[in-house]
Amino acid sequence: MKKLIKIFSVLLLLVSAVVTGALATGPAATVSAASSKNVKKVASGTVLKKIKKSGKLVVGLSADYPPLEFTKNVNGKNKYVGVDIELSKQIAKDLGVKCEIKNMDFDSLLVALETGKIDVIISGMTPTAERKKSIDFSKIYYAEKNDYFVINKADKGKYKKTSDFKGKTVGAQTGSLQYTVMKKHGLPGMKVKGLAKISSLLMGLKSGKFDGVLLGELNAKTYAMNDSNLALVKSTLKQDQMGNAVGVAKGQKDLVAAINKTINKCQEKDLFNKKFIPAAAKDMKTATKKSNNSMTKYTSYFVTGLEYTMIITICSVLIGLVLGVIFALMRLSSNKLLHAIAVCYIEFLRGTPEMVQIMFVYFGIGMLVKNLPALVAGIIAIGLNSGAYVAEDIRSGINSVNIGQTEAARSLGLSQAMTYRYVIFPQAFKNIWPALGNEFITLTKDSSLVSTIGVGELMYQTGLVQTATYRGVMPLFITMCIYFVLTFLLTRLLNFLERKMNLSSSRA
Repeated sequence: MKKLIKIFSVLLLLVSAVVTGALATGPAATVSAASSKNVKKVASGTVLKKIKKSGKLVVGLSADYPPLEFTKNVNGKNKYVGVDIELSKQIAKDLGVKCEIKNMDFDSLLVALETGKIDVIISGMTPTAERKKSIDFSKIYYAEKNDYFVINKADKGKYKKTSDFKGKTVGAQTGSLQYTVMKKHGLPGMKVKGLAKISSLLMGLKSGKFDGVLLGELNAKTYAMNDSNLALVKSTLKQDQMGNAVGVAKGQKDLVAAINKTINKCQEKDLFNKKFIPAAAKDMKTATKKSNNSMTKYTSYFVTGLEYTMIITICSVLIGLVLGVIFALMRLSSNKLLHAIAVCYIEFLRGTPEMVQIMFVYFGIGMLVKNLPALVAGIIAIGLNSGAYVAEDIRSGINSVNIGQTEAARSLGLSQAMTYRYVIFPQAFKNIWPALGNEFITLTKDSSLVSTIGVGELMYQTGLVQTATYRGVMPLFITMCIYFVLTFLLTRLLNFLERKMNLSSSRA
């Protein structure tokens, strides 16, 4: 047992050193800022070679921005559609490769590009001066002339011009140009609130959380066209720059040249106005029909989300349980090094937000381990976090066992390992079972956090349904019910096992 713990401690010490060093050099900071100068840059001229070698172009986007990028239900399966999707396919075709879409939160795209998780960003992104510090851009492929405030139609008489939003609360997508514009050139007293998803912003608008939501022209007109309860007010806030471009990692001049060649061809043939936008409008019209908005048509989405949620939960529980036992024993050890490692691990993991840990494992550790899947990264991060809490539960359980039990076992000739296995652990787990059960239930709900890195669990699938149906509340209600049923059944199972343990101990 001691040898096993020492081996684990050495490995964990090495991992801790790597993680600490990585934190000090910047990837964790890029999670929120997405513009760290310390991120390990992609080597010049390597991305196009990687694309050619792999035979696929990995495009990062946030599929909640119709008509540029959104989702459509095709025979129960999710399909990405929109102007940017068509452009992505055209670029991939000209490069002689397949197009792979990776959907994630908009404010995570820059980090994903800088760390090599995606090859390009094609998500209605404007090449601002701040973004150009981190990545390079193609030429402008589509320019929107104006931004618009989306308001509730009932407030149409209240808000007629930009100045009417003075002192009001206005929402915008975090990381978007509109969010930056309001922060820099907003009206006196204007309160700017940012959320990752536009669907969440519009739900906030309808529920009175926001007085308006600032969106780009195409996006704003799309939502207003498909929701009779919304109206638009043209924005006159100062714009530093307008237009959408393809984001590429620094130093990839050959890839930028290839993308610009495709954009030039599309603009010369006027494909945006003749093909891409009409196709997106047709997809939107199909998606917004009442017959296609029924939640029953999206059953497969929720089933897929539930499957991923269960996989994440079960794997994370096993990782957390194993790590919990190891670190509980290390913290109780008389060895100062083992004790110190356990304390650092437990305190650090319990003292930092789980979402930051998930993003750090995916973007930060993912730089060291190439091609780390988002699902694996999410499981590792949640398992590591759970291990810290389970360790403290197990430690308290071990401490609750009377010392006389240990002394009696050792006097009967049992080794330390056998004493823990046959005497201490059975009693400790019985004492802490309610606490462990609570941790497992919490972990089931925490699995929703991995949606931020594009894992297709329940919350991720809910976002797809919201975007595809233009309905915000109903998909959330269904997801909430699924989580309730899941946790309710898990609670009943844990209570049943607890009664069995109590029954077996009373018989003994």
